[in-house]
Amino acid sequence: MNDRQKQILSAVVELYTKTALPVGSHTLLKYFDFPVSSATLRSDMSVLEETGYLYQPHISAGRIPTDAGYRMYVEKMMSEKPLSRRDQERLQKELLVLRAKHVRLVRTTAKLLSALSGNLAVSGIVDRDEFYDFGIKELIEKPEFQEMDELCRLVETLDSLDEKLDGLMLKLKDGETRIFIGNENPIAGASNCSMVVAPYRNREGERGILAIIGPKRMEYARNKSLVEYMKKLLNTSLVMVFAGNLIYFIKQI
Repeated sequence: MNDRQKQILSAVVELYTKTALPVGSHTLLKYFDFPVSSATLRSDMSVLEETGYLYQPHISAGRIPTDAGYRMYVEKMMSEKPLSRRDQERLQKELLVLRAKHVRLVRTTAKLLSALSGNLAVSGIVDRDEFYDFGIKELIEKPEFQEMDELCRLVETLDSLDEKLDGLMLKLKDGETRIFIGNENPIAGASNCSMVVAPYRNREGERGILAIIGPKRMEYARNKSLVEYMKKLLNTSLVMVFAGNLIYFIKQI
């Protein structure tokens, strides 16, 4: 894969993530400054298809990334996307209020991650066999899941999701954040989804898990940052509170 083909793959991933529509050469020229003709782009896209990074769902359509294309993008092309200050403040304030009310955070953590990612989010304490998820409605409304067969498979899988998370924990190392794409997904029946997942330990030393599950065209960089930031909040005894240009550190009790 030459440099231009890498740029084309990255551009296809980014456009498909936003539109859920196959990407053609004219669309690439419209949104990106490629100094070549449409015919040259089509030729490069054909090479990417032959090498397994793109595929064409219909003969007259543009192309969309394959699992291998997404994997190449995530590992080689994706830039880090730190959470905005606004999102950090929102998470901090929500968790601080809940701590003050002595509310268990597992359920609300899933709700916050779902709200900020627009996908299904899962939060659980493995040692207590306590799991919550939010965002199934948002997930099944994605264009990828409008076909009835695909929707039924997905709903059946999600209905027993909590039973499958123990096995997933065995695949994860402490401190890591993993991205599973399509057929890599360790949860059977969710091969049309991707998952950003991380284990953590809370202040009491209990094992927890955080996950965002969405279509393969999810915003990987943002979702990874969301999971990692939430994990940091849950396994620390300090909460940062933003007030104007000052940052206060408050010890959780």
